Amino acid sequence: MSNDEWRVLIADDEPAARRGVRQLLAPFPQFVVSGECRNGAEVLIALASVPADVIFLDIQMPGLDGFEVIRRRSPERMPAIVFLTAYDQFAVRAFEAQAFDYLVKPVSQARFAATIARLTRHLRASVPSTVSTIVIPDARATTVLPVRDIEWIEAADNYSRIWVGGRSYLLRESLRELERRVGASGFLRAHRRALVQIARVRALRVTDDDGLEAILESGKRIPVSRRRRAAFAGAVRALSRTPGVTPATRRMWVTRRPP
Repeated sequence: MSNDEWRVLIADDEPAARRGVRQLLAPFPQFVVSGECRNGAEVLIALASVPADVIFLDIQMPGLDGFEVIRRRSPERMPAIVFLTAYDQFAVRAFEAQAFDYLVKPVSQARFAATIARLTRHLRASVPSTVSTIVIPDARATTVLPVRDIEWIEAADNYSRIWVGGRSYLLRESLRELERRVGASGFLRAHRRALVQIARVRALRVTDDDGLEAILESGKRIPVSRRRRAAFAGAVRALSRTPGVTPATRRMWVTRRPP
């Protein structure tokens, strides 16, 4: 994707409304629709599996509404949010949730074009968030770790412990700070203190107490919190359906741990 192409996610429970957003976007080919969602749960799964630069988000959707989506995902991990809704009374709350813009249906082409112009300036000015390596400084030597080789990262107070296979490296950087750097490279929180590279998940298993755990290529088992379960499992499933992933490397879903 070029620097002047941005991925758009459309979230609205009304098919006509989703078509309307596509029509409004038609004069702006640099904004490419990468997915559509009918409810909040689908939004969380889509954001975990397909990177997006912008989301046109309805507020009132079945199950999780737009605000609950932001709360569960967290504002700092959301793409640029443009609320598109039939209700004008949520505007203040929307901007408190760090929305980029708030559009009330029906939206005129002129109003929409103004939003797109502002979005274009904002996205062009954004600093790319993807990194290819992590540098681990040491008194004796400096280690350079390719991000693609990292299995998972765990919080260690104000440090992060980075795991590559069975070996770990300690970096003086918090998990939250490190997540901002590698989040766009296929990493997702399994729980509050663990960040996992989805491509390194070999299997998902439901435990005897109905919890969920991710089994990594090294054999390490990482529990997945109930709050993050749907998004995490959705991301693993989405990767298993990605073209080019061979059957031998497709992820597995196991309903129960073997006895």
